[in-house]
Amino acid sequence: MNLTNEQLERYSRHIILKEVGGKGQEKLLNSKVLVIGTGGLGAPAAMFLAAAGIGSIGLVDFDAVELSNLQRQIIHLTKDVGKPKVLSGKETINEMNPDVKVVTYQEWVDASNIMDIIKDQDYDFVIDGTDNFPAKFLINDACVLAEKPFSHAGIIRFQGQTLTYLPGKGPCYRCIFQTPPPPDAVPTCKQAGVLGVMGGIIGTIQATEAIKYILGIGELLNGHLLTYNALTMEFRKVKLQHNKKCGICGEQPTIRELIDYSQPACELRR
Repeated sequence: MNLTNEQLERYSRHIILKEVGGKGQEKLLNSKVLVIGTGGLGAPAAMFLAAAGIGSIGLVDFDAVELSNLQRQIIHLTKDVGKPKVLSGKETINEMNPDVKVVTYQEWVDASNIMDIIKDQDYDFVIDGTDNFPAKFLINDACVLAEKPFSHAGIIRFQGQTLTYLPGKGPCYRCIFQTPPPPDAVPTCKQAGVLGVMGGIIGTIQATEAIKYILGIGELLNGHLLTYNALTMEFRKVKLQHNKKCGICGEQPTIRELIDYSQPACELRR
C-alpha cells in the first residue's frame, strides 16, 4: 500500500524512526489487534493502538459505562455513562483516527465463544485487559491453543504486572500461576481500589508490546514478568522459566479444550 499525504503527516513521528519507517507504518496499518476488556487496561491500550495506526482493533466487553469507570477508563467520557463500552470505545477511536476499523463484540467471553472471537478477524495479537483470574486463564489457554501471541496484565491498588506470551517461545501465564485461586481469595479492584493511572501505565506497556511484535523490533516481555510499584516508583523485571509440566503448553499437556471455572470467566468488570 502507498501512504496518503494525510497519513504521511499523521504518522510522521513514526516514519522518521529508522526502526519503523514507511514500511513499518504500513505493517501497522495492515495489522489486527484484539483487546479483551475495554476498561482500566484495555482503554489506554486501545487508544494508543488506534493512535499508532493499527488497521483493525477488536473490542470485547459486555458491560456498559458506569460513572465509577471514568477515574481510569479514559476511552469513555461522562456523556457515555450507560452506553455499551464497546460502542463508546469505537466512537472514541473513530474520532481519533478514521484509518482504524473497529470490530465490536458486546458479549460475555467464555469457553464457548472465545476461539471464534480470536479467529474472527485472524488477529495478529491479543491484549488481555480483564481483571479476574478465570478470564485470564481462559484467554491464556485460548491463545496457546490458537497459537496467538498475547499480553497479560493485572493491576490493583498501586501495583501492576505484565508479561508477553509468544507461541512456542517461553512460558505462558499458566506456566507461572498454574491454576486460578479460589473464588474471593484475591480482592478485585472494586473491593481493594486502584490508582487510576495504573491502567494507563500498564495498559500502555501492553500496547507497546503489540506494536513491537507487529514491527518485529526490540525485545518483548517474553520469558519475563514486569512488575511496577507506583508508591516506590520501582519497575522490576523477573526472569521466568517455561514449566515443562504446564497443563496447556508443557511437554505432556493435559488441557486440550477450554475450561470455564467456578467464577464466570466472562466478568470483565474493572
